[in-house]
Amino acid sequence: MVIGFVVIAVLGVGFLSWQMRPDQWSPGVAIHDTPAMVESTRLIATDDENPSPTYHVTYLDGETQRMTPEQYALLLLQRNDTRSFTFRLLNISTPFGIAWVVLGLLGQVLFTGRMIVQWLASEKLQQSVVPPAFWWMSLIGASMLITYFIWRKDIVGFLGQGAGWLIYGRNLWMIYHPRAKKDA
Repeated sequence: MVIGFVVIAVLGVGFLSWQMRPDQWSPGVAIHDTPAMVESTRLIATDDENPSPTYHVTYLDGETQRMTPEQYALLLLQRNDTRSFTFRLLNISTPFGIAWVVLGLLGQVLFTGRMIVQWLASEKLQQSVVPPAFWWMSLIGASMLITYFIWRKDIVGFLGQGAGWLIYGRNLWMIYHPRAKKDA
């Protein structure tokens, strides 16, 4: 399984690296030699004088530049090419993104580890049981993953973990607040 993950990661990074390089684009597009970090980008609407949209790019150093869609696409390609192997592998653009990826990985480790806890508890009693640690690991792992998916703007992951999160909380509630058994 680990080997499969490594192979997929390497292929993914290889795919990210295999793309048209800026020098393969049409000549005459003036962009920074080394792309500076972009602070903001605005798309300026078309008008009668300028029938095609333009991008107004502001760099961190205060410089501004107007670009055609083709020039802006070239800027994005150049920025991607300047990212390190690690940044491309993790699909991040700043060092702060590493913290978010670590949060997501820890959440996934907790979420996966809960199954090992449940398996060991069942083996110990020689019957299927679900210990409270399983629900705690589920709740904490899902919370970390939900936070990560919000940062990634991943609605599928958010919805997948969000539904389970309610179930984990409800099971913990039932464990720590049991109803008194009704005598019949």
